Amino acid sequence: MLFVPIDLRSDTITRPTDGMRAAIAAAEVGDDVYGEDPTVLALQERVAALFGHEAALFTPTGSLANLLAIRSLVAPGQEVLCESSAHIARAELGAHGAAAGVTMRTWTSPRGQVDLAAISGLFAPDMGPFFVRTTAVSVENTHNFAGGAVLPIADLEALRSWSGSVGVAVHLDGARLWNAHVATGTPLATYGAQVDVLTVCFSKGLGAPIGSMLVGSEAAVTEARVWRKRLGGGMRQVGILAAGAAYALDHHVDRLAEDHAHARLLAEACGVDPVSVDTNIVVLDRPDAAAYVAAAREEGVLVSAVGPRTVRLVTHLDVSADDAQRAAEVLAEL
Repeated sequence: MLFVPIDLRSDTITRPTDGMRAAIAAAEVGDDVYGEDPTVLALQERVAALFGHEAALFTPTGSLANLLAIRSLVAPGQEVLCESSAHIARAELGAHGAAAGVTMRTWTSPRGQVDLAAISGLFAPDMGPFFVRTTAVSVENTHNFAGGAVLPIADLEALRSWSGSVGVAVHLDGARLWNAHVATGTPLATYGAQVDVLTVCFSKGLGAPIGSMLVGSEAAVTEARVWRKRLGGGMRQVGILAAGAAYALDHHVDRLAEDHAHARLLAEACGVDPVSVDTNIVVLDRPDAAAYVAAAREEGVLVSAVGPRTVRLVTHLDVSADDAQRAAEVLAEL
C-alpha cells in the first residue's frame, strides 16, 4: 500500500488552509513601501500591542527580521553575544557580519539556555579603541537546534535585570515564540517586556505561507523600515501575505498544543525522554544521520539531518494525529 509521505523536515513546509486562502483572496491591499497597505498596518499594530511594544514591521523572512533587529541595536564593529547554536550564528549565512558589520561571541548551553554567568563573563564594556564593545545579547525562544527548548521566563527576567544594569540591549529571536507561549502559558506581553526588540514568525508553527515581524520601539522600527528597503526587502501590495498571517493568529495559535503532543509521541518512539521535549521539535543522536534520513524516506517519513550525527523531526499543522502515530511506528522500527 502506498502512503503519502509524512513530512517532518520542518514546520515551514505547511500549505495554507482553505480558510487562510479565502482570507488572502479577500485582503484589502495598498502599497506598503508608501506605508499604505491597510492589512499590513493592522497586523503590525496588532502584533506590537500583543507584545507591549510601540511598533512592528512586516518582513518576508525571519532572517531579514533578525538582521534588522540586531542592526537596530549593534553598530558596525560592535558585537552581539549569543548561544553558540543560535539561529543568528548558525543558520543565517553570516548575514550579520556580511551585511551589517556586526561581530559575535558565543556561550554554549546544551539546551540553548540563558547562562548569565557566561554572558557576564563575555561582556566587554566600552574600553576605548582596543576591544570590540558588547552592545547586545541575543536569545532564542524556542531554541531551534536545542530541540525546540523553551527559555524559562525567570531566566529572561534575570537577563533583563543584568542587561539594564550594564547598559546592554536584548534581542529575542522568537521565530517560535508562539510555541513557548502555548507550552508555558506565559503571556506574550511578559515576553515582550524582557527585551528591546524581538522577532516572530508566521510561516512556521502558525502555518502562513510567508512572513515574519520585527517588534520594538518606534525609532527602531522606523530605522528598520529604511534598511529593509535598502536591502531589497521593500514590498508593495503585501496585504495578501499579511492576511494569511492574521488568519494564522486568529486560528492557529492554540492548536500548537497538538503539535507538542505529537512531538512527544515521536520522541518516545525514538527512545528520547518525552519530558525533555518542550514543544514541536525532536532531536535524535544517530551514528549516521544521512543514512537514517534515507532509511526513513524509504518508509515514507521525511526527516532532516542537521549534523553528521543529528536528526531533527518537527511536527506541524499538516501532521495529523494519525500521521504522527504512523511516523512513530516507522521510526520505532528504525
